[in-house]
Order: sequence, then structure tokens, then C-alpha cells
Amino acid sequence: MGSFPRLRGKAGMGNTIVGHWCWREDCPQPVRSGAVYRHSDGPRDNAVQMGNEQARPAAAAGRRARRLQCGALSCNAPAVSFPGYDFTSHHLEVRPGIRMHYLDEGPRDGEVVVMLHGNPSWSYYWRHLVHGLRDRWRCIVPDHIGMGLSDKPDDRPIATPRYDYTLRSRVDDLSTLLEGIGITGPVTLAVHDWGGLIGFSWALGHPSRVKRLVILNTAAFPMPAAKTMPWQLSLGRDYFLGEVLIRGANAFAEGAARIGVARPMPRDVRRAYVAPYDSWRNRLAVIRFIQDIPLGSGDRAWPLLDAVGRALPSFANRPAFIGWGLKDFVFDHHFLDRFRADLPQAEVMAFEDAAHYVLEDKHEVLVPAIRGFLDRHPVI
Repeated sequence: MGSFPRLRGKAGMGNTIVGHWCWREDCPQPVRSGAVYRHSDGPRDNAVQMGNEQARPAAAAGRRARRLQCGALSCNAPAVSFPGYDFTSHHLEVRPGIRMHYLDEGPRDGEVVVMLHGNPSWSYYWRHLVHGLRDRWRCIVPDHIGMGLSDKPDDRPIATPRYDYTLRSRVDDLSTLLEGIGITGPVTLAVHDWGGLIGFSWALGHPSRVKRLVILNTAAFPMPAAKTMPWQLSLGRDYFLGEVLIRGANAFAEGAARIGVARPMPRDVRRAYVAPYDSWRNRLAVIRFIQDIPLGSGDRAWPLLDAVGRALPSFANRPAFIGWGLKDFVFDHHFLDRFRADLPQAEVMAFEDAAHYVLEDKHEVLVPAIRGFLDRHPVI
């Protein structure tokens, strides 16, 4: 089962909590205008549920305690903190009753870098890059619906609100988010894992706005012919047993946090990665991502994947940076070779001693390299 970050912070008014979660029976009020928060009661709450021994009894007793997400406000409660994630949380309702969590760090007039995570990670994956860029670049980092600190709606026909966990929905959400926060100009796309397919699918409709590319262990084309589908993904995609393991035991998120790196994560970092996926309900998006992997024309995401793959060479005239962990058992050298072929001018840093979460293994090298890349290729 998922493990939980330790509750930290001192109770009492004036304890400023940024980007953390807290619980209390009554809802504190924001202490300044613009604070981002919400609360809800009982089983209709789609907020991520995290806690320790003190928080669990309230949840077990019918989830009577109200859950408040603290943006920039003070509250009389302890907070769940994530190491290195000292950011202000924001939310936007991207569909009726469904809110997306995102980071918006850096100067409002800075060049925009949109960072898109994959499965089973969340915006936490990008924390090192945000720290490395936010002095000059505006960093927009969403959590996809069902992931991270975003709402986690059900997808059953009777659910209200209901969410369709498909690639098309993800792309539409990204459009709504960027429009909703007033980002209508040029952007740099930074993508990882499913973020590549989501980002490049969005780019199909906005090619003139994509000025630079930062590509990390991802795909934007069908699986290479020489690549075999990993059994771990096949198990989750095609078999009920896989869904039971992923939703019941958090096998995918826990496994990725361990075998997705060449350099073992510190325990508190590993806990932060899996923290949003702490229950059967909160792992719905994780399994739906896997089940949405397009392998052929009969899959719902195939038309978008096919279109993205055919369009990828048209982005070859953009500055591109590729960072790759070669120990990734999913996005291995076959995927890197395809990116190199379609984007022949790209700067490439490939690491024999890094795996899927390449920013975890190599952030000390990659962050300054990406910063240098952005410096050399300013948006004109």
C-alpha cells in the first residue's frame, strides 16, 4: 500500500502553509485575497486523501472531517510536506466540478515553460527544474486530472462529476488551463512520459506557439517496431489482475519510484511520489493511463498518436533538447533513436547510469544544461 509523508508544522494561526494539505473540522479562511483553497465533505470529496495515524480515524469514520487544500493561506492545522516542493498551489476548474492543480512559478513576463508529467508521477517530478528556472522563466506545471493534487473524479456513468480518462481529455484540459490563466503566446514544452504525447497532441493545434522543446524519456509516435511491450504494462493494460495490483497495492507507483531510478530515491522523496495515490479510488487515473496506451487502430488514443507521430518531423526546425536515461525499460534507446531521427538538430544528453525518472538521477547535470539551452535559444 502507499505510504504517507509525515505531518509537519506547528498548529496555530499564523502557520503559513504553501502547497501542502491539511485537515480540520472547520474550515479556516484565507488571510489574504487571492488565496487558493477548497473544501468538501464526505464521499463527494475528490481531493487527494493523505495522512497519518492522526488523520486516518476521521477518514475511516465516514470522512466527516473537512479537507482543505492550502494555497497561500494560514490555517490552524499541521501540513503534509513534500521535500523540495516549496511552491504555491493554484487550481482552475477545467470542467464543471473538476479542478486541476498547477504551479505557476516565476516572473509573469518571463518566457513560459510548460512542464507536463506522465504516469504515475505528478508535478513533483519537475521540482528541480522549476527551482532552476523560476528566477527568469515562468514555469507552468499542471497535475493531470486524477493525478497529484488535482481532483480525482470517478468515471462511472452515474458519477457526478464524471471524467473520461482519455488522451483527448488530457489535451483539452491543457488547452483550458493555458487559456484560463491567460497564456496565449509562445511556449516551451518540457515533456516526460505521457507528457510527451499530451504535449505534442496539444502542439498539433498550436504549432506556431511551440518555440522550443525539452524532451525527457517519453514518446510522440507509435511504439517502435523493434520494441516489445513490457510485460508490466501489458499486465495492467489487458488483465484485471493488473488493475487489482495497481489499484489495490499501488504496485505501479511504488514500483516506478523504486525501479524508475538508477540512483535510489531518498525515502521521503519516494513517499512524496506515491503520496497522492493512497487508495483504490485515488489510483483510478494511474490504471486508466495504462489502459489508454494506444497500440493499434482499435484503441481510442490511436488517431491522435498516429497524427502526432506523422507530424513530429515538422518540429525539427525548433530548438530541441533531449535528456535521456538509457536504463528506462519502457522508453529505451529505440524511442531515443526515433527522436534523434525526427529531430536531427536536437541537443542530446544520454546517460548510461540513469533510468526513467531521469531528472531524479541527473538533475544536477540536466537542470543547468536545460537552462543553458534556453539561454542559447531565446524566444524571439
